[in-house]
Amino acid sequence: MKKRSVYYALSFIALEVFFLTANCLAQTKALYVQSEDQLNKITLSLTGDGKLSYNVTRRNKTIIANSPLGLNCDDQDFTSGLSVVKISPVQKKREQYELKVANNKSVDHVLIHKSITFKNAQGALMILDLVAGKEGVAFRYRFLDGDKKMRVIKDELTGFHIAQNAKGWLEPYNKAGKYEPGYEDFYVNVNSGDPIVGSRNPSVGWCMPALFNVNDNKSWVLIAESGTDGSYPGCHLKPDSKGGIYQIAFAEKDEKYTLPLADKEHAYPESTLPWVMPWRTIIIGDAAGDILLSTLITDLAPASKIEDASWIESGKAAWSWWSHPDDHSPKIYDEFTDLSAAFGFKYTLFDAGWEKANREGKIIDHAIAKGVQPLVWGYSSEYFDPETRKARFRQLAEMGVKGVKIDFWCSDRQEVLAAIQSVFEDAAKEHLLVNLHGTTVPRGWHRTWPNYMTAEAILGTESYFYEPRFPDKAAEQNTVLPFTRNVAGPADYTPFALTMRKFPRVNTAVHELAMAMIYTSGIIHFADSKEVFDSLPAQVKNLLKEMPATWDKTEYIIAEPGKSIVLSRQKGALHYIVGINGTNNKLPVSLDLKKLGKGFSKFRLISEGKDQLMEFNVQTAPIGSSWPYTLAPKGGFIIQFIK
Repeated sequence: MKKRSVYYALSFIALEVFFLTANCLAQTKALYVQSEDQLNKITLSLTGDGKLSYNVTRRNKTIIANSPLGLNCDDQDFTSGLSVVKISPVQKKREQYELKVANNKSVDHVLIHKSITFKNAQGALMILDLVAGKEGVAFRYRFLDGDKKMRVIKDELTGFHIAQNAKGWLEPYNKAGKYEPGYEDFYVNVNSGDPIVGSRNPSVGWCMPALFNVNDNKSWVLIAESGTDGSYPGCHLKPDSKGGIYQIAFAEKDEKYTLPLADKEHAYPESTLPWVMPWRTIIIGDAAGDILLSTLITDLAPASKIEDASWIESGKAAWSWWSHPDDHSPKIYDEFTDLSAAFGFKYTLFDAGWEKANREGKIIDHAIAKGVQPLVWGYSSEYFDPETRKARFRQLAEMGVKGVKIDFWCSDRQEVLAAIQSVFEDAAKEHLLVNLHGTTVPRGWHRTWPNYMTAEAILGTESYFYEPRFPDKAAEQNTVLPFTRNVAGPADYTPFALTMRKFPRVNTAVHELAMAMIYTSGIIHFADSKEVFDSLPAQVKNLLKEMPATWDKTEYIIAEPGKSIVLSRQKGALHYIVGINGTNNKLPVSLDLKKLGKGFSKFRLISEGKDQLMEFNVQTAPIGSSWPYTLAPKGGFIIQFIK
């Protein structure tokens, strides 16, 4: 019997190896690539007249239906007349790395790669790189070495065909203006193919990332970019998506209000060869929480270019602008430095007007004396010219500055994305951290440049000053952005704004506090005043002191974009459960705290106080198996596990 069992076991192993080998051989000869777990697949097709398209499936169910591919260049046409020249062998590559800013610190993913070379009617070659992994698929165009002539792409045909019964969360891409495009609009819930409605400003398309619930609501997909560098503009999606086909659009030529950019007839991508273009990234999940936790965008981005990143540290910062926007006195900057010191925050942010205050009061020296590292604001045009930028970074580093908040980029043009990459590089040489505002979304850059700690590109709490619809929509948006904008990279939402502003807040105080733990940002810049911080209950103050700015491990418990989100977050010995309600209704929640909080005996609950808009209630209780709770409308809760 034992020999027979061994025989059957060996036969089974041999059979498994045979099928795996056969699958690899099949993939090598075919126009598709499939993830190692066999779930996700991207397949190319050529029509009789040589037009290229693709589709994406998960478990053989359609995620992206047949969609166009191709490039129309100034000197070559790769939109028809194509034929296959070469199919590379399948390659398995392991992406194993750590992120300075993350939901989950350590990443270890296997991606299956294949490259297919096409020839057009004139004999010119174009390569399409395909990738499939457990979190989705991706593709990019690539050209090999050639002469040094500048090439121009007039149109990229790439589309994403979303079934018309699918619903999505999309953000309008605002037309160029004084502060646009800055990726600071509402995500709206639309049906596939719907026209743009409800935007804050006139818009010329849809932003990426774009989230859809597809496959008869059984799957989620996020369309995004990764690895965009100075050889390509930032891209968005065209406004006309009739039939559910969302096509790539380039930056607009008039996106130049805030920077010294030359007038151009167009803003097409242009480069000499070789030319490697950005990844068109399609993240797929069975649940929306799978999208939230995905690292496919950083998996595809180039590895870190900073050899020794030990000087880069996440942290929290006090910030005076939100509570005192018109006060640029040394006194107010010092007051917020002292607030950082009192709460053990690593950083303090000096916003616009800091230079005059520093000349008058030595605010940087005061911060350093307090053991707090200063971050300073700057205008994008000061960092656009290479020599001016490098000199400025050297000057700031010599002053004792630890990082820069550079504002008002407001453009996706290729020259701007090239300048941003150089900002990361030049700042790293001076050991400076980077925070971008009024800017494009990240595209996996926080892996390549770990000193890139956070960015705006989000409709954050400053909107209580400027946007009348923000109070009513904020809670809903807070349950959408973790599945969209924050997947692209760290988000500087500037949370915890309790003081009432021009457009009064209607989210509860706990909802606002929880946002500091729902969003992921390498530096959390807390809004509001010293008076508000001083008025907090001791347990809430302690939470703010202990709360980390990045995480070792995150799991989703409830993940419903537009409705509610509950996350389990861990950093070292710290463990929290954080939840928010994006609706106007009460939402019941039931958690098994004994299972979620293994190794802990008690938990502390921070919930709404008597005045839900301003007060907190803190309770401590022993951990039990069943914990029923009702989330208040636009409310939240925080559970802190205690030994």
